[in-house]
Amino acid sequence: MFQVEKIWKEHADTRSDVSHLIDRTYRYHSERELRWHLADRFASPVRSVGLSRV
Repeated sequence: MFQVEKIWKEHADTRSDVSHLIDRTYRYHSERELRWHLADRFASPVRSVGLSRV
């Protein structure tokens, strides 16, 4: 399980911190669960959500 520290949204070479849009205390069970949650939050297809660790 893990928690998210920061979430960045990238669009057209612009990067925005959108961490305030999720509950960062939530403990995700997998990256797949996080991708589904973000897709739902941003009303986007799951395939459009990418994750990377920094």
